[in-house]
Amino acid sequence: MAKKYVYFYGGGKKMTDGDRTMREILGGKGANLAEMCNADVPVPPGFTVSTEACAVYEDKGSYPKEMMQQVKVELAKLEKLEGKKLGDAKNPLLLSVRSGAAQSMPGMMDTVLNLGMTDKSVKGFAEATGNPRAAYDCYRRFIDMFGDVVMGPYSTLNHHHFEEALTKIKKKYKAKQDTDLTAEQLAELVDDYKAIYKKHVGKPFPQDPMKQLELSINAVFDSWQTERAVKYRILNKITGLIGTAVNVQTMVFGNMGDDCATGVAFTRDGSTGEAKPMGEYLVNAQGEDVVAGIRTPINLDEIVNEEDQGLVKAGKQLLKIMAKLEKHYKYPQDVEFTIQQGKLYMLQTRNAKRVGLAGVRWAVEMATGVDQMTGEKLPKLLNAKEALMTVQGSDLEQLLFPIFDAKAEAKQTPICSGLPAGPGAAVGAIVLNSDKAEQMKKKNPNQKLILVRHETSPEDVGGMGAAEGILTSTGGMTSHAAVVARGWGKCCICGAGDLKINEKKGTISVGGKTYKEGETISLNGSTGKVYVGEIPSESSPIVAALVEGNKAAKKHWIYKMYEVVSEWSDKFRKINVRTNADSPADSKNARAFGAEGIGLCRTEHMFFEGDRITDVRRFILADTDKERNAAIKKLLPHQRKDFVGIFKAMDGLPVTVRLLDPPLHEFLPHTEADMKKMAKELSVPLSKVQERVAELHEFNPMLGHRGCRLSITYPVLCEMQTRAIIEAAVKVQEKGTKVLPEIMIPLIGTKAELDYLEKIVRRVADEIIKTKKSKVKYMVGTMIEIPRAALTADQVAETAEFFSFGTNDLTQMTFGYSRDDIGSFLPDYLEEKILETDPFQQIDESGVGQLVEMAVQKGRSTRPKLKCGICGEHGGEPNSVKFCVRTGLDYVSCSPYRVPIARLAAAQAALEG
Repeated sequence: MAKKYVYFYGGGKKMTDGDRTMREILGGKGANLAEMCNADVPVPPGFTVSTEACAVYEDKGSYPKEMMQQVKVELAKLEKLEGKKLGDAKNPLLLSVRSGAAQSMPGMMDTVLNLGMTDKSVKGFAEATGNPRAAYDCYRRFIDMFGDVVMGPYSTLNHHHFEEALTKIKKKYKAKQDTDLTAEQLAELVDDYKAIYKKHVGKPFPQDPMKQLELSINAVFDSWQTERAVKYRILNKITGLIGTAVNVQTMVFGNMGDDCATGVAFTRDGSTGEAKPMGEYLVNAQGEDVVAGIRTPINLDEIVNEEDQGLVKAGKQLLKIMAKLEKHYKYPQDVEFTIQQGKLYMLQTRNAKRVGLAGVRWAVEMATGVDQMTGEKLPKLLNAKEALMTVQGSDLEQLLFPIFDAKAEAKQTPICSGLPAGPGAAVGAIVLNSDKAEQMKKKNPNQKLILVRHETSPEDVGGMGAAEGILTSTGGMTSHAAVVARGWGKCCICGAGDLKINEKKGTISVGGKTYKEGETISLNGSTGKVYVGEIPSESSPIVAALVEGNKAAKKHWIYKMYEVVSEWSDKFRKINVRTNADSPADSKNARAFGAEGIGLCRTEHMFFEGDRITDVRRFILADTDKERNAAIKKLLPHQRKDFVGIFKAMDGLPVTVRLLDPPLHEFLPHTEADMKKMAKELSVPLSKVQERVAELHEFNPMLGHRGCRLSITYPVLCEMQTRAIIEAAVKVQEKGTKVLPEIMIPLIGTKAELDYLEKIVRRVADEIIKTKKSKVKYMVGTMIEIPRAALTADQVAETAEFFSFGTNDLTQMTFGYSRDDIGSFLPDYLEEKILETDPFQQIDESGVGQLVEMAVQKGRSTRPKLKCGICGEHGGEPNSVKFCVRTGLDYVSCSPYRVPIARLAAAQAALEG
C-alpha cells in the first residue's frame, strides 16, 4: 500500500481519520480539527496534508508522487459531502489552505483563503448564495492573498500593490470602509487586481482551481523555511520538527452580510490569567481582517448585544463550546470562529499563548477551583500533578523579577537590543566606570544607575552591585556579567552589539544618536530591549516577601500562587536543589527561595571586597615565601568571617566551597592609571607592577595557570583556604549549628593533581579538628570540568568523595568554544541548524551530557555512594535539570533566583518518569 499523506476530517467521527494524538503527523491545527470533529463540534470539513509530505518536499524539492493523487481522492470525498464542486460554474466549493506544525507558530507561516474562485465560479457563487457582493469580495481577497503569498516570492508582487488599488477605488466611490463598496464596485476592483497580478507575475491569474490548490500547498511548505519562521523556532527553542502540515478546509463566510462575523477568542485572559473568556470579532468580515488591523474589532462581550439575533445565538453557543474545549483539552484554548448567516463554525483551537503570570494563575486556579484574586469558586479541571506540568520555568522566572508597565513600554521604541541575560526591569542613569558607580552610590544611596561596559570582569563587581542593571556590548549568556547578575537577581543585557561605548568622552552611541553619562535609560532584561528615558516598574511581590521581608507582600495573591506551585514542586521532586552563593546575603536569599544547601561557593568573589584585593595583590607581587605568607595571613580572617556567615545562613545544610579558581592576572589592573594607583597603594615601583602584569599574561588564560594548578604552585593558598573553612565550621558548630563543609578542588585533569591537594586539605583540616577537639565532619571532592577528568572518573573517585560538574567549562572544553566569544558565530550556527540550541544555556546531552553520564557511572563503580551534583549555569535551566534527574545526580545547584525554577523542573522530571 502507498504511504498515507492525506487525512480527512469532518462529517462525523466515522469519516474523520485522525485525533489529537497525531500532532507530529497532522500538526497541532490538523490534530485539533480532527479532535473537534470527533467531539461533535461544528467544524467545516476538509483534509490535512501531513508533515511527512513536507519533510519529503524539504528533502527532495518536490511532493511525494502519491500525495497529489491522495489530495484528489480526499477532495472528491469533500465535494460529495458538501454537495459542491471546486471551480463549479453553478455551486462552487471554496477552500482555505493553512499551515500547522506540531508546535504552534502563530503568524509565522502562510495562509490562503477563498481558493477556487475563478471568473466562472464567482458568478456561480453569487447565484448560489444570492449575494454577488460577497462573491466579488471573496474573489478580490483571494487574488490578493494568492498573489502575495503564493506568487510574491517568485515575482515583484506583494500585498501593498493590492492595498493601493483598494485605497484608490474607495476614494473614487467615497467609501470609508471596505464594507461600503457595492458588488459592482468590487467587480471593478477584481479586474484591477487581475491586471496588477498580470503586470507583476507576467501571466494571467490562474483559472484552474487544481493548479491554484497545488501552488498554494507548495507555498505553505515553502513558508516553513522563511526567515521569520526559522527565527521564531530559534527564539522559542522549537526543535525536532520535520515540517508543517497543510490544512485544506471548506470555506465558511463571515462576509456575507450583517448576520455574519469572524473572530478570535480565548477561554481565559492570556495577560492577567482571569478565568473569563476574552476575544474580538468583526461583523461582515473574513479572518484576516481581525488580525491585520484593517478594521477596529469589537470586544467579544458585545456579541450578546448585537441586533441580529442569529449572531446573539451563535455567540452564546460559542461560549459553551469554548468551555467544552477547555475542559476537553484541560488547558485554556485559543479559538478562531466564523458565523455564517447565524450558524457558528469553529475553524481552529489550540493551547493559548500567555504571559508567565497567566500561566501560573491558570495552573493554580484550574487545580484549586478558586479565583486567586477574588476567592470565588471556579470549576476544578486539573489535579495538582496535571497543573504543575502546565507551568514553565520561564513563568516562575517572570514572577520573580520587577517588570515594566506593559502599556507604558508599548509606547516606547527600543534604541537597541541584546541577550536577555538577567530577566526583570531596571531604570537608571548611564555610568561607564565601576569605581564611579560605587562612589555615586555611596554619595547617594538612592541613586539609580545602569552600568554600561564593553564587558565586565570580577573587578567590576562593586559597580555591578551598585547598579540597578548591567548593559554590555559584548559577552554571552554565561559571561561574567550574566552569571553574577542572575545570582543577584539583577537585570542584565549582554552582547548589545550595536552599542558603541566611548569611556573617555563619557558617551554611548547607537543608531546614529549619542547619549551622555547621567542620561536615564531603561532595560528590559526579559526581552533584551534598551530604551531611552524612564519606564515605570514595580517589585515582584515574591521578592518583596522573601528577600525584602515585606510581611504585607505575603498576603498578595501572586505570592500565594507562588507558594502553591512551590509546595507542589517540593511534594513531587526527587532530587535536591542547592544554590551557587558566595556570601551570607546570597545564602540567606537562596534559603528563602527553597535552596537545600550550597553547591558552589566561589571563594575568589570574596577577594574583591574592600581592602582584600590589596592583600591579594601583595601576595601576587611577593618575591619570597615569607612575603607571600604575610599577605596570605591577612586574608585568612576575612575568609574565615565569610564562611562563618555562610555556615550560619545555611543552618545545617551542606556547603560546597570551591578553592581559588581564576588565573592571578584577573586580580591585577590592566590600565596604566590603575597600575600607578596599585603601585602607590602597595608602595612599590610602577615598574614592578608592570613587570608582574607582563609575566602573568597568558595567550589562553582559561586553559592556563588557574584552578588546582595555582594551589600546586602555591600550596599556601590551599592551606589558607582550608584553614578558613574548617576554623569557621568549628566555630559555628561550637555555637550549636551543625555544619557540613564540602571542600572542592577545581579544574583537575588527573588523579595526581587531586591527590596532591587532597593531602594538604586533610592535613590542615584534621590538625584543626584535633586541636579544637571538634566533631566537624567534612568531605573532599572535585569539580569535573575537564573532559579527561570525566574519562578517568573511576580513578578520580578513589580519592574524591563527591563530584560536582562544572558544565560551563566542561562545555567550553568539550566543544572548543569560548563561552565569552561564542556570540560572534552562535546566531549563524542556530540559523543554519548546526546547533539546535546554545550549549551554554541548555546542556548538550549527546556530547557534554555523555561525559557527565560516563563520569557518574565510572565514579560510582569505584565509590558506590559517590555524591554527584551539577553547579554550572545549566543547573537552573529546566531541560538541563531534567537531564540531571535522568542521569541520577543527587542535586542541582544554581543561582539563588533560579532555585524556584529548578525545583519546578525537578518535580516535572519526576512526574514525567
